[in-house]
Amino acid sequence: MSRCKGYAAQLSRESEKTAALRYPERMPAKALFPTLVYEARLPAQGWRKFNQRLLQECLQYREDDVAGQAWSATRYLGGYTSYGSLCRMHTISPTFAALERKLRRHVQAFARALELDLEGRELAMTDCWINIMPRLVVHSLHLHPLSTISGTYYVQTPRGVPGIKFEDPRLDRFMAAPPRREDCRPEHRPWVSVPAVAGKLVLFESWLRHEVPPNPTDSERISISFNYGWF
Repeated sequence: MSRCKGYAAQLSRESEKTAALRYPERMPAKALFPTLVYEARLPAQGWRKFNQRLLQECLQYREDDVAGQAWSATRYLGGYTSYGSLCRMHTISPTFAALERKLRRHVQAFARALELDLEGRELAMTDCWINIMPRLVVHSLHLHPLSTISGTYYVQTPRGVPGIKFEDPRLDRFMAAPPRREDCRPEHRPWVSVPAVAGKLVLFESWLRHEVPPNPTDSERISISFNYGWF
């Protein structure tokens, strides 16, 4: 009798496996290897005044940074970035140093969400630079090598400017995967855009490729990008 019960149980398990293969919607699924993106705003109190100081400094550095103008003329066509000249703004400007202090707690919170084991070390800002994108200026697909967490803080975002556009990190595997349905959830899409809003910061792991589409407006999109490392 026990052998019959055992055989019946085996058949039942095999039937469940067959049903799961035949009807995938019944198959239990879980998310593995999630890609997290962190969004937050600076504290409401005083942010407009602080943001205005950042804006004024970004515009002034563009006027004064001759080396950055030359670098941008060949590598950031139509726009200005201090990436090739003044890439550690938090060590140059007290205002940018204050921004770093405001960002730090968000970076720490993101690191906790990622469950990173920093082995007792602190994540520290290694790079910080200005980006000014007038009409039609684009920032092509890239990542941030040799960094841990990267991000952007938005200083000026005219209505209609694009946000940062993230790429599914598996796209370069060149697998024979069919396209996703148009109504699929955001986490299943090959590209996801995060809107650009003045006063908001966006954090992501530095290996995540991203781009900024062309600015279609007649006003300048101004942001501050940065990297954090732990070594």
